[in-house]
Amino acid sequence: MVRVTDLDTFSALLAPEGQELLALLRDHDPADELATATRLRRDHPAPLVSAALGQARLRQRAAAKFGADAARMYFTPNGVEQSTRTSVAAHRAARLAAAGVRTLADLCCGIGGDALALARAGIRVLAVDRDPLACAAARANAEALGLADLIEVRCADVTEVDTAGYDAVFVDPARRKGVRGGRIFDPEAYTPPLSWAVGAARSAPCAALKIAPGVPHEALPEDAETEWISDAGDVKEAVLWFGTGRGGARRATLLPAGDSLLGAGLPDPTTTPAGDASRRPPVGPVGDWLYEPDGAVIRAHLVADVAEQVGGRLIDPTIAYVTADRLTPTPYATAYAITDVLPFNVKKLKALLREREVGVAVIKKRGSAVEPEELRRKLKLAGPHTCTVFLTRVAGAPTMLLGRPAGDRT
Repeated sequence: MVRVTDLDTFSALLAPEGQELLALLRDHDPADELATATRLRRDHPAPLVSAALGQARLRQRAAAKFGADAARMYFTPNGVEQSTRTSVAAHRAARLAAAGVRTLADLCCGIGGDALALARAGIRVLAVDRDPLACAAARANAEALGLADLIEVRCADVTEVDTAGYDAVFVDPARRKGVRGGRIFDPEAYTPPLSWAVGAARSAPCAALKIAPGVPHEALPEDAETEWISDAGDVKEAVLWFGTGRGGARRATLLPAGDSLLGAGLPDPTTTPAGDASRRPPVGPVGDWLYEPDGAVIRAHLVADVAEQVGGRLIDPTIAYVTADRLTPTPYATAYAITDVLPFNVKKLKALLREREVGVAVIKKRGSAVEPEELRRKLKLAGPHTCTVFLTRVAGAPTMLLGRPAGDRT
């Protein structure tokens, strides 16, 4: 359990003795925590040792989001869980800087992850949060990374902050119930509520509002452009953009490359049965290639756009897989060469994979109730070869598709 530090103890971490402890714990192994704590408490106050150990563990957890910077930064448990990873924050900061933003009010700043990226993009930031410990961490982070001249941290209720005079507003409402608590799915249960955040965004010349990627599309404001962002294939967040002149637009951005697909307004076949049939992708048999759209594309309801881009069709009206008879590379979907299309049957699959000496099967599912790990146990794979197995529906029928990623000849 990572300890929650009070303000006085956090301040002690910033003093020479605290810095000495943090330096000693830079490569600390959590498995040795008891022995390490016992040894350090011989020469240092117990509360300070506990705080330093907690901070060391938080830094190790934060490395996945903040990379090498994490070793110099300061965190709270909530800050590690809810802060934006550096790659995503840098992308958003670059968009704001490109829009001409030079000053920005960062509301609900937490430990300052976004404020740091904004400052690195040359934007002067007012970072506001009501949590005194988070604000202390944000100030310490700005100092540690040499950005204090561009970041002013203010401990206040964001609903009472006057943002007039700033070029832009960024709002990141809390979407969890306490430390490591469950996610909040009702946007009006955010802290502050989505409706308040939207009002704050609309009051600024330009604004970005971070929301959960699973937000219902019907809850999206019509005057906002919504961008879903994935990083290395994992969907991280959605952002409501105000002031872009593209109200109602949907966009999928894939990091780290930064490819960004702006929707053309095509109806999403997997979620909206109604719409202009002439603009909907056709449904047809599985061809030589299967495309698995990136999660951000699926969340943004842009599967039809990818199908049009690759000249493809859907394998089922409700499944977000696209198929085509020839390969058309796209950054927005992973392509697989399909070798077999079979009705779902575990015995047949097991026999086929044994015959082909498949020892490693990557099992993917969409529209199937079968659990991949349970199926893998039943297959009892052995051999030098690999295969990708898709459990899905084709024209409504449970189906197995076998293949390999484009370019993989194993």
